[in-house]
Amino acid sequence: MLIVNRRKFLQTGTLASASMMLPKFLKAFERKKLPGENKIMVVVQLSGGNDGLNTVIPYRNDIYYKVRPELGIKRQAALPLNDELGIHPALQGLKELYDDGSLGVLNSVGYPNPNRSHFRSMDIWQTASGSDQLLNTGWIGRYLDAECDGCGHTTQAIEVDDTLALTLRGARKRGLTVPDPQRLYASAHDTYFKKLVDNHPVHDDTHNVDYLYKTLAETMSSADYIYKESKIYKSSAHYPNSEFGKGLKTIAELIVSGCDTKVYYISIGSFDTHVNQGPRQDQLFKQLGDGLKTFAGDLKTNNRLQDVVVMTFSEFGRRVAQNASQGTDHGTANCMFLIGGGMKKQGVLNAAPDLSHLTLGNPELGDLIYQIDFRDVYATLLHQWLDTDDKTVLGENHQYLDFI
Repeated sequence: MLIVNRRKFLQTGTLASASMMLPKFLKAFERKKLPGENKIMVVVQLSGGNDGLNTVIPYRNDIYYKVRPELGIKRQAALPLNDELGIHPALQGLKELYDDGSLGVLNSVGYPNPNRSHFRSMDIWQTASGSDQLLNTGWIGRYLDAECDGCGHTTQAIEVDDTLALTLRGARKRGLTVPDPQRLYASAHDTYFKKLVDNHPVHDDTHNVDYLYKTLAETMSSADYIYKESKIYKSSAHYPNSEFGKGLKTIAELIVSGCDTKVYYISIGSFDTHVNQGPRQDQLFKQLGDGLKTFAGDLKTNNRLQDVVVMTFSEFGRRVAQNASQGTDHGTANCMFLIGGGMKKQGVLNAAPDLSHLTLGNPELGDLIYQIDFRDVYATLLHQWLDTDDKTVLGENHQYLDFI
């Protein structure tokens, strides 16, 4: 039985640099290359239920202006994508990505029997469940379960946040939250945690190693790895001075540095605009559009945009008609953006929402009827981009779209 000397163990500074002394089960956590080695997916969550009709605007549709007499984006202000649809003027950054062939737009994305609760609908999107199912694992977490046995550091999926979303929680594997690589490193190497490691002897017999020590060791090793990777490339691009902008910069730096992460997850919000929607959307869209434009440009400069697909989503759209408070209430289907340099199709990828054919038939009361199941988007990204068995992850067959 090999027991590491206390002082020598602490002198290593991190578990990653002490890998020669780790037990065999941790030696297995070195690195396993996943399928689609260079392909990366970035998921952007628009929290709160973004109003898709004021995002991708049917600027030639009379019904839109009839039911949104004050809230509708003026025809001359919308940034045109084609003869029917324009984009919100605060999303100039996304319009530039559209013009250079890096952006795709999906309209009317949703699911059968939609739920209007923030919490329940977000669970449905994050777990990829049906509206009548309750799942306790996320679709990206199940991807990790399927692909990450024998992976190296616990860094194959990273959320830039302080708490881990359900999306990244699997039955056996889960992603890692990284609000900032330096902060994570400092927290993982806090004196308290080092003492825990110090007071738990390292054995060669893996059956005698406590599970808590294993988890702590993995976290410390991952924190050290991410911190070192983040220092390889320091971006000089001018990201928005917001938490979202800083998070995108962190993701870009890790991607360009070669971090062994397949999925990144980041959120922006809140888009729950029941009252005075205009100013709130303007503010958030400016951050979103400028941030993603800078992010894509940063990757393109470093010859990595062709390896990355960004997908945006929100838990639901908003009602077709404005409410009495210059806002919109919870709705159903919504638009999604796809950004990348390796997509087969770009631009507007399907038909504009049909405002004459709504859930209740009446534009004053009805909601959009979904045309694309969001799980078809997930299946396409899993199978066509991440090169994994989407049925294993999603639990059933779904149609593949042709944007990849």
